[in-house]
Amino acid sequence: MVVAVVLAFGILALPATLSAQATATRHYDIDAVDILANRPMCQIGVSKTTIDSMQLRRSVSLSMADVLTFGSSIFVKSYGRATLSTVSFRGTSPSHTAVTWNGMKLNSPMLGMVDFSLIPAYFVDSAEILHGSSSVSHSAGALGGAILLGSAPTDVKGLELSYTQGVGSFRTFDEYLRLLWGGQRWQLSTRISVASSPNDFKYINRDKRLNIYDEDMNIVEQYYPEERNKSGSYLDINVLQEAWWHNDRGDRVSLGAWYLHSNRELALLTTDYGDDSAYDNRQREHTLRAVASWRHRGAEYLLDLSGGYTHTTQNYDYKSDPGSGIMATMTASESHINTIYGEAKVEYYVANSWQFTGSLTAHQHFVESRDRALRLQQGGTAIVGYRQARFELSAAATVRYRPQERVGLSLTLREELVGSKLSPLVPAFMADVQISKRGNVIAKASVSRNYRYPTLNDLYFMPGGNPDLRSERGWSYDIGIESGGDIVEGVRLQGSATWFDSRISDWILWLPTTKGFFSPRNVKDVHSYGVELKASAKAKLGRGWSLRLDGNYSYTPSVNVGEPISAADRSVGKQLPYVPRHSASVTGQLAWRGWAFSYMWCHYSERYTMSSNDLTLTGRLPKYYMSNIALEKSVELSWAELCFKGLVNNLFDEEYLSVLSRPMPGINFEIFVSITPKW
Repeated sequence: MVVAVVLAFGILALPATLSAQATATRHYDIDAVDILANRPMCQIGVSKTTIDSMQLRRSVSLSMADVLTFGSSIFVKSYGRATLSTVSFRGTSPSHTAVTWNGMKLNSPMLGMVDFSLIPAYFVDSAEILHGSSSVSHSAGALGGAILLGSAPTDVKGLELSYTQGVGSFRTFDEYLRLLWGGQRWQLSTRISVASSPNDFKYINRDKRLNIYDEDMNIVEQYYPEERNKSGSYLDINVLQEAWWHNDRGDRVSLGAWYLHSNRELALLTTDYGDDSAYDNRQREHTLRAVASWRHRGAEYLLDLSGGYTHTTQNYDYKSDPGSGIMATMTASESHINTIYGEAKVEYYVANSWQFTGSLTAHQHFVESRDRALRLQQGGTAIVGYRQARFELSAAATVRYRPQERVGLSLTLREELVGSKLSPLVPAFMADVQISKRGNVIAKASVSRNYRYPTLNDLYFMPGGNPDLRSERGWSYDIGIESGGDIVEGVRLQGSATWFDSRISDWILWLPTTKGFFSPRNVKDVHSYGVELKASAKAKLGRGWSLRLDGNYSYTPSVNVGEPISAADRSVGKQLPYVPRHSASVTGQLAWRGWAFSYMWCHYSERYTMSSNDLTLTGRLPKYYMSNIALEKSVELSWAELCFKGLVNNLFDEEYLSVLSRPMPGINFEIFVSITPKW
């Protein structure tokens, strides 16, 4: 994979520096690389989805939550515009998806999940989704899969600056600045993103019904009121500074630091009747991520060393006015997370038949959760919550063997030490067979075992943490087929179909207790299975026209097959809450001479809000279809390149909910202007 990535970046960089004649010649080299890269050793049996730059760069207002919604079949569960957005991958929970940035894990050691709404898509240069067993070689505990995010150097020589200003509905402002400098050995990149909005969109509140009375106070009519999304403003600031250095002896050094400042109000629910001015419900986060790596490539080996540090401070404040005109603090929680990360990885190649990979990854977490209000009241010494440190060490070894050109075999063995507990061996076996060279038809299969340890909140949260929890464990099976290639000159088609089956035991679920609070328990056995389909088409239509289409579909029954925990438990045999059985997405772009028209569509089937799947008024959320369109025009001037883009989100003004009682906006608009000066 590393070889393919390096080759791809090198090829993409060539047109900017070669003459037209040399570029035309290099075109045939690109075709040759594509053929050789169809079956790289590191991709044996791997099932993955690659999100390309077109989807990542649709607009500076996009977060990775938006990209995953329209660029994959993963269900993105959003609590509203610019609020918590998590993913359900193959019917699992958000904490069952491992997420990394430049190799460093982003999952919170407290909650185990990632808020994708806080990751700007413009800060990501590469995004890969690894399905099921394919994630074991990269991370443990990913019972659903893994999402790998990364950044990469460009081919800029000298200084380059680009700035984008966006203005949208609901007084939304998005700004993005990138400054690049490239020399013989060094490349520097600075990215700054600022997003803000009162976020006060209008919506029809279907959870309230108001009466109209006649003169005798008889109800003559009822209606659903139009309301605003109250107290939902946000301000997100992201700064990413990176540097790369390389030499001619195969060494490359990269440094990156990413700072996030987020201040978000949590809007009132559709069921709230109070005055928004009497509440202050706010979430703030400050996160610094820093990572450094050194990579050395030899003739037959690759050595990669990396290390990093993450600090996160999260505050949640809830205040209300009891009627005195003075806000009283009801909740003032505060958490501090410090993580030190280190990884060593080596790859060794023997001819074209064998590849050996070994990795050792360590994380040291220091977490403190407390209540600021009580701490101050008690003289600044009390810790209400918990203070814990946890060391995680993961070792993996992979051997890949290609006994003949058309057959590939891969075996990964992973072992984890979490605290003082050593996990059982985690194996993953994958294989692929090239059925036909014509069309590059490849059959794939994999089987793996995996474990996920409880999060620190699961174990130690006060009140309710359960230190006796067992690790979640599961088996995953995949079988599929893929094909792709040029069917005629200028037209390329690719597609894949995968059947997966996963069984997870000791699923952790937070349940109410007789003491009035919730506590986690190992209560479920979950059977998740289904089909994943992917297809893409690229065509050069002549006279400057080009067309691209990408589609994804997933059918995911995810059913509780465990024993009832009580006589009243009606969840056995039912679909898990907030997991749609059907999800799909389609994106397309038609381009011509600096113009580009894009269409984005996604669909989620109905989701149940209760484990019993009761069909009550609030027991399920209806299916919905979402359509966005964009039109952009690039203009080349002697002194700058300009780009004008307009977007229409929720084109057909769909009324929908992703989470119960959390309103979502109707049709809305955005306009962007980008400028890249020519020095």
